[in-house]
Amino acid sequence: MNIGEASRNRIIDLCQKNNITINKLATISGVTQSTLNNIISGRNNSATVSTIKKLCDGLNITIVDFFNTEDFLNLEQEIK
Repeated sequence: MNIGEASRNRIIDLCQKNNITINKLATISGVTQSTLNNIISGRNNSATVSTIKKLCDGLNITIVDFFNTEDFLNLEQEIK
């Protein structure tokens, strides 16, 4: 798994846990719907830390909470 897939999985998981749609997350976080849709669809595999921070703010979690998952702890090395 790479960081793009881990980010996508985490965003989907957080939306499900908070019972909100991806579109609702875009609205409450101030991230454009197109940016979020590109992350979720896999067209954008390099979400910026700034974008992730906005999503965290919208979900009322810390950036540490966002990245504190098995997916992120077990990431493959990106440089080959």
